[in-house]
Amino acid sequence: EVQLVESGGGLVQPGGSLRLSCAASGFTFSSSAMGWVRQAPGKGLEWVSSTYSYMPIAYDADSVKGRFTISTDNTKNTVYLQMNSLKPEDTAVYYCKVRFNGVDYWGKGTLVTVSS
Repeated sequence: EVQLVESGGGLVQPGGSLRLSCAASGFTFSSSAMGWVRQAPGKGLEWVSSTYSYMPIAYDADSVKGRFTISTDNTKNTVYLQMNSLKPEDTAVYYCKVRFNGVDYWGKGTLVTVSS
């Protein structure tokens, strides 16, 4: 059974940083595409960042480019999202998403609140 468990969310002041983690199990992590998607209060899903566990390539939404960095640790089956220079508009539930064998899997999300 595929499981994705996010952690690292919380309350942070504007300009601050957080690192989200997504611990994965139940599939071949080293052969997967993974990413982060967020949903702000009252809004739809917004893709944030994507990468591959087997290639050093990352794609970021324009809204987070230069501030967020996605990475993976294949030894820990974990994908990270380092978020710097956070803004109030980054407030959202952040979901980890993995595509394996053509199927998308989602975590339950972790809430990030950027507020003073």
